Amino acid sequence: MEIKITFFINLLLYVLVVSQSLFYILALSYASKTMQAGTYIESRKLIDAKLRNNLTLVYYLALASSIALTSVTIVNPSGALFMCSLVALGALILDIAMALHGNIPLNHQISNWDENAYPENWKHIRTKWFRYYSTRQVANITGFITLIAGYIFGT
Repeated sequence: MEIKITFFINLLLYVLVVSQSLFYILALSYASKTMQAGTYIESRKLIDAKLRNNLTLVYYLALASSIALTSVTIVNPSGALFMCSLVALGALILDIAMALHGNIPLNHQISNWDENAYPENWKHIRTKWFRYYSTRQVANITGFITLIAGYIFGT
């Protein structure tokens, strides 16, 4: 029962993490890449301000629950659920590392821009932001799918 409860909590938190990626894939990525500089800067500032605190908490809780799930499933180290929880944990750690070393510093940089006075290379910085984020999307979607597969095939 402990594994099921831990898995359920981890899955709920992982859904919150991966939902951001899916929203970007479905709509926001294309929209952001076609925005003019002022609109892009203003939208990044608004999105970052709203997500910064909420998403930070979600990521920390997801990380804690992933560690907990991996810890309780280690009783069967050759089992599918343990292996998949380990992959999902690794994917989440990669996502967080890429955010801390890529997207978050770029978010801080963009937040200091003025909508009417911005660097000439703003498109390059936007492209760099999306490159980091694309890697994070692959990581967290892979982790999420692996987590579900672990539950289906590991129990």
